[in-house]
Amino acid sequence: MPLKYALVHEWLTPKATGGSELVVQEILNHVDADLYALIDFESSNRESYLYQRQIGTTFLQHLPNARNGVQKYLPLLPLAIEQLDLRQYDIILSSSHAVAKGVLTTPEQLHICYCHSPMRYAWDLTFDYLRHSKLGNSVAGWITRYLLHRLRQWDVLSANRVDYFVANSQHTARRIWRCYRREATVIYPPVNVEAFPFFSQKEDFYLTVSRLVSYKQVSLIVKAFNQLQRPLVIIGTGGEMKKIRKISNSNIQILGWQPDDVVKKYMARARAFVYAACEDFGIALVEAQACGTPVIAYGAGGALETVRDLRSNVDTGTGIFFKTQTEAALVEAVEKFELYQNSINPEYLRSHAAQFSPQIFAQRYLDFINNCQEKRPSHLERS
Repeated sequence: MPLKYALVHEWLTPKATGGSELVVQEILNHVDADLYALIDFESSNRESYLYQRQIGTTFLQHLPNARNGVQKYLPLLPLAIEQLDLRQYDIILSSSHAVAKGVLTTPEQLHICYCHSPMRYAWDLTFDYLRHSKLGNSVAGWITRYLLHRLRQWDVLSANRVDYFVANSQHTARRIWRCYRREATVIYPPVNVEAFPFFSQKEDFYLTVSRLVSYKQVSLIVKAFNQLQRPLVIIGTGGEMKKIRKISNSNIQILGWQPDDVVKKYMARARAFVYAACEDFGIALVEAQACGTPVIAYGAGGALETVRDLRSNVDTGTGIFFKTQTEAALVEAVEKFELYQNSINPEYLRSHAAQFSPQIFAQRYLDFINNCQEKRPSHLERS
């Protein structure tokens, strides 16, 4: 009898269209799995590939304003994910950056988690969250600290429900080890390289595409380009939009949210793509290289695995790193880039990006699932 698969993701909404959602889409292209999530507003979205698909959800689906994100119900997320009854399935595949890995399973089931990141709210961004929330040492602030403490405990406990971890980068694999003391196999996420137009002739502007939230460090980019007086285009929206508009000089153009075709046009024609955040993988950096556009990036996290610094790879460089998240470091990196840019081969950038193609992801991910199945004790196989 064929094995039955379930795929669990955190949330499916028109506003959630990042790298983790691309992984879900690619898995469903190759695995016949029933889909589950905390909330689903994509199956009713006519423009979504999930339109009219049956998707299992939790009680969070019916709470006020859930469509705009369930992060506001953070303390309830562990409880909600544990309400999904997946006992009818043989293999559970989770795509997790928060709580999806915490679904309850039986000893007879195999659970493979593709981990995009250990829960950022509970680990890396705890102090940033507390500082920007302005809760301080108030009663609400201490209640929040306690809830985050309990969330970390649950996060570690729920990691024990996973049989095998897959990480989206070596950086994430190290974070999985730090948080959970679990080994993870690295399989880079799919980047649809063929969907991005290659353009060897660049125009005289720099580009960043990002959500405008504090940890993305877009304000740092703005301040650096205010000093440089180079033309910068910003695409994206978020809570820091008002702040970024306020501090931007006339050389900076803020376009807000833009459809994919507009983003691709700017990405293909930009002199360089600038990114200042520490990302677990950083899919936008690969998308830029697929366009033949070099990258100027903060030298940490997944960027170290997807970008080659021109200074140490003269013939195969794809960008420039800056070592600290400071205006001075970014200004210096842009100036260095302009010294090296004539040695960049746009065709090589395209071929470099191709190693992150959906075809390579699918082959490695499906092979990994098959290998995990082969390791199962024979008495756990479906009869």
